[in-house]
Amino acid sequence: MINVFIDGAAGTTGLKIHEYFSKRDDINILNIEEENRKSIERRAELIEQADVSFLCLPDAASKEIAQHVSAGSRIIDTSTAHRTDDAWVYGFPELCKGQKELIKNSNRVANPGCHATGAISIIRPLIESGLAGDDYPFAITSLTGYSGGGKKMIADYENPERSVLLDSPAQYGIAQVHKHIPEIMKMTGVKYQPTFMPIVADYFSGMEVSVPILGSYIKGADQMAGGAKAAVTEMFKDFYSGSTMIEVVDSIAEGGLIYSNAMAKSNKLKIAIDGTDDNILITALFDNLGKGASGAAVQNMNIMMGIEESKGLL
Repeated sequence: MINVFIDGAAGTTGLKIHEYFSKRDDINILNIEEENRKSIERRAELIEQADVSFLCLPDAASKEIAQHVSAGSRIIDTSTAHRTDDAWVYGFPELCKGQKELIKNSNRVANPGCHATGAISIIRPLIESGLAGDDYPFAITSLTGYSGGGKKMIADYENPERSVLLDSPAQYGIAQVHKHIPEIMKMTGVKYQPTFMPIVADYFSGMEVSVPILGSYIKGADQMAGGAKAAVTEMFKDFYSGSTMIEVVDSIAEGGLIYSNAMAKSNKLKIAIDGTDDNILITALFDNLGKGASGAAVQNMNIMMGIEESKGLL
């Protein structure tokens, strides 16, 4: 039996993790008394008792509690607080060879951001394979359901008296300052900050992250017998060939359209390469609450506990 404590269990991510565990018979959740919910001493005590704990807290609160417990306590932080901290292992098992082993042996794992998950899953293989240089001017478009904004945004969208403006997609982060950009840059190794265009739309969950790349910028494209697009597709299939939760497919479009909520309630991520040899479009489709948040956190816990990484997720 795995003893688990969820610090911040009332938030969107914490509630989803709790939902996953409610269907498992190998998890024992350590619940905190309502009167002690904000007590750092009691929370730290439960973290020390647990085999693994999830921090589903604002950044400042995550940093505070992480500093309050022993180095031997095993923590998965779902906030932004530690994603670029070298003392923490980045919780994206598919990042590169050896990443899963680092997660398994770590006591401090930083869960990736939802937008970052899609962007990194696309850009990292391009750079690591050498098909694209780290100086390529990447542009990322990310469309998400409103659940990614947490309880307040969910309440705003589900309010019967809401503004008619919420009927249409809304682009944000237009100042090109977003909390996911630092982890995207660090985990992909890009030299220049990508242009990042996040968009929230009127549906609950699901995420579509698209990155276009010019075929002429693919290194060696002029010498590729099958063309640049075929070379990129083959590379992605090889890169994720051993992955349990990421799948490269021939198409994620239905009738020529990609529906951003098509992977809602799933914990897998699908990647497809479309376009032409001149203009290649790479798209990652997943659930912002699944592989983009809570599902990824449970996957990391499974790895840390030495059990099948997909347990309770597929």
